[in-house]
Amino acid sequence: MSKRKLTRRQAWRVEKIQEEKADRARKKESDISSQLNAGELGDEAEGQIIAHFGTQVELEARSDRQTRFRCYLRANLGSLVTGDYVIFRPGPEVNGVRTGVVETVLERQSELSRPNPYNEIKPVAANIDFIVLVIAPEPEAHANLIDRYLVAAENCHIEPIILFNKTDLLNDSNRQKFANMLASYEQLGYRTLRVCSKDDSSLGELKEFLNGRVSVFVGQSGVGKSSLIGTLLPGEDLKVGALSENTRKGRHTTTTARLYHFPAGGDLIDSPGIREFGLWHMSADDVLYGFRELRPVTGYCRFRDCAHEQEPGCALQAAVKKGEVRQERFDSYRRILQTLTEL
Repeated sequence: MSKRKLTRRQAWRVEKIQEEKADRARKKESDISSQLNAGELGDEAEGQIIAHFGTQVELEARSDRQTRFRCYLRANLGSLVTGDYVIFRPGPEVNGVRTGVVETVLERQSELSRPNPYNEIKPVAANIDFIVLVIAPEPEAHANLIDRYLVAAENCHIEPIILFNKTDLLNDSNRQKFANMLASYEQLGYRTLRVCSKDDSSLGELKEFLNGRVSVFVGQSGVGKSSLIGTLLPGEDLKVGALSENTRKGRHTTTTARLYHFPAGGDLIDSPGIREFGLWHMSADDVLYGFRELRPVTGYCRFRDCAHEQEPGCALQAAVKKGEVRQERFDSYRRILQTLTEL
């Protein structure tokens, strides 16, 4: 299909918008250059972004993590996120706030992305060692939702850890169900931890695990991400939202990703609460890759275009029959594929 030809007025408007954007970028560069000529910017230094606020970022100098700067960005740097390492030049102090300019973004070792409200795939955090998937008895953790997070983590090539929070809500009616669910993921090689944010004595193993690493907490709203951070970092001012009594779903309380330091070492990135990690942007091959036990048999089906349903010679179906793949996980894989085709 050929592209629709713009009218003269539409073409003029598009050109005008582009010129305005270019003028704003030139003005920003001109302001920065004026500071440079006036000697107001210091020597280049390496820093890490700890929060992002529209056209500015808050960062720490790597040589002195106690010193923070509110920095503007050079044009054409792309999308910067919490966790990025950058080269910046410190500027003058304005109203008690240290300023600066970000010159260059260093190469990312890893990146966590998710769809934004406009259906665009955007990074939300960078240079992460582990994705900590927080689940809880309330709102109840369902295996298919956990699998969605795991598929996303596997495709980001960041190791996921399943953190079962609110163990104080376990009782005789649900304890075995959740124990079996966690055991099934442990059999697949996933690490699991069990904690209660209200009981500091239960957090020892978690604290030891987080030290020396950069982690990001993800999960449904209401599972206790902010409460956990508040317990792990009691000096931080974090908002905590209660569960809705009607829906038993959490209210969103975190508005921007922010990086926190643990006293004994290691960093934590608290990401905005999301009720479900969107996978619509993934292909069927991406979803298949996200199920680690299906990878060894991928590509061995009799037919190249096998849909893994009732086709003869399906290697995935054969693995299920042999007990190499649990039926529940295969069903979860099929349900995720179904959601892709429904969109």
